[in-house]
Amino acid sequence: MKYSDFVKDNPNHLWFKRKWYGWGWTPVTWQGWLVTLVYICLVILCALTINENSPAKEIAFTFLLPVVLLTAAFIRIAYKKGESPKWQWGNKKDVN
Repeated sequence: MKYSDFVKDNPNHLWFKRKWYGWGWTPVTWQGWLVTLVYICLVILCALTINENSPAKEIAFTFLLPVVLLTAAFIRIAYKKGESPKWQWGNKKDVN
């Protein structure tokens, strides 16, 4: 099923669909895109707290820990509001 077909025919109102290649998700609704955009913005904000004079301990608490927690929250949302993930290698119909 193509991306546009999934967007049009999404009876379960999933926010994320399984990727065509590899493992993971792609946002398909405005809610999925909003969650993805907020995640990216928050990671960028965490990155802006680092400067060349930041000690390693401060970087761990102002960047690494928040990014790990944000990523865990993002993955949890994707699991809950998306298709179940599995490894894929394209569309099986296209192989034949």
